[in-house]
Amino acid sequence: MLRIWMLSILLLGASGLQAQEIRVGIFHRLDMRSISISANEGSYEVIGDTTSLGMLETVNIKWKSNGVSVTTNGVVHVYDTLLLIKQNESASVKLKGTSPTTKQHFYEDNFELTSSPKGLRIVNRVSMNNYLSGVIESEGGGGRHLEYYKVQALMSRTYAIKNTHRHKKDGYNVCDGTHCQAYHNKLRYTPKIRTAVEQTEGMVLVGQNNKLVTSYFSANCGGQTCDASYVWNTSVPYLEPFIDTFCIHTRQATWTKAIDKYTWRNYLRDQFGITEDIYGDDIYNFQCNDRTAFYIHPSLGVPMRDLRTKFRLKSAYFNTRLEAGKVILEGRGFGHGVGLCQEGAMEMAKLGYDYTQIALFYFHNVKILDSRRNSFFQQAGIGLE
Repeated sequence: MLRIWMLSILLLGASGLQAQEIRVGIFHRLDMRSISISANEGSYEVIGDTTSLGMLETVNIKWKSNGVSVTTNGVVHVYDTLLLIKQNESASVKLKGTSPTTKQHFYEDNFELTSSPKGLRIVNRVSMNNYLSGVIESEGGGGRHLEYYKVQALMSRTYAIKNTHRHKKDGYNVCDGTHCQAYHNKLRYTPKIRTAVEQTEGMVLVGQNNKLVTSYFSANCGGQTCDASYVWNTSVPYLEPFIDTFCIHTRQATWTKAIDKYTWRNYLRDQFGITEDIYGDDIYNFQCNDRTAFYIHPSLGVPMRDLRTKFRLKSAYFNTRLEAGKVILEGRGFGHGVGLCQEGAMEMAKLGYDYTQIALFYFHNVKILDSRRNSFFQQAGIGLE
């Protein structure tokens, strides 16, 4: 416990981090055996347990079952915990997996490396603002309107705070994959995102009793948002499905895919007992005028989400027809369609709606609060580390 306390003091005291900090698991899904880290901007001190190893240039770090291995001056040292502590407010590192090999990534703020049963546990201890900036650029890309970036900041901040204990057993708050929120790099190309994060600092979306909403979003809802129960079997009161005309002429509004007739038939037969002998060509022809949970009819028990997963479809919102031995799927949207429609929100921003209007269009009977000033978020277990 003393060592953990001392490490926390080193991280928080020496680096001058903002009060709100989040622990992000990097390379969450990889059994990372070795990585290379070097300074990108500014400078970092490297600390093995409580011993300073000097300033960071480039360090190669390997996983050991009993700790984290670093070679200095030809001598291998193994530590329980290796820290990289920034010495400048704008410092950042370059990080590259070497076993397995990954692309080079860039991150701000501090790092903590320890050993897990299958590989390195790599934790970016990053300020909330820096984390959100990286998430928004990873999720939404560049070239968007400021008000879109602001509503995405609201969504992503709400998610991060609500899910602060999601990976508690892994030793961090959230991971870097889409399982949580995509976080591939620090903000690199879009300064406007930093402005959006700062202008909405602390703001979160809450429902009844000031409880944080689950801030679902997807790329394009296809013109109608989806009931959460169609995807996850549970309805969400502030996410009632509705018609969204803002996204219907955007890049990912429609799609088409052809699937071999017999592949389609065999799947319905083998998984759900639906055969041509009984239903004929009806199993290939389906009109989905409004979003629905089931293919053709609920009595057949074929979830649209299962078809999406099996055939790797862009969405579970589509019509089907039989043509020249192929089942032609004509679909709408990209993603699950629950909550905020990103392309719809982008169009709303272009048309002059501000981020609060956009958020309240997609989430019903909710309000926006400042998490820094509301006592609800100061309770134990709600705030960040």
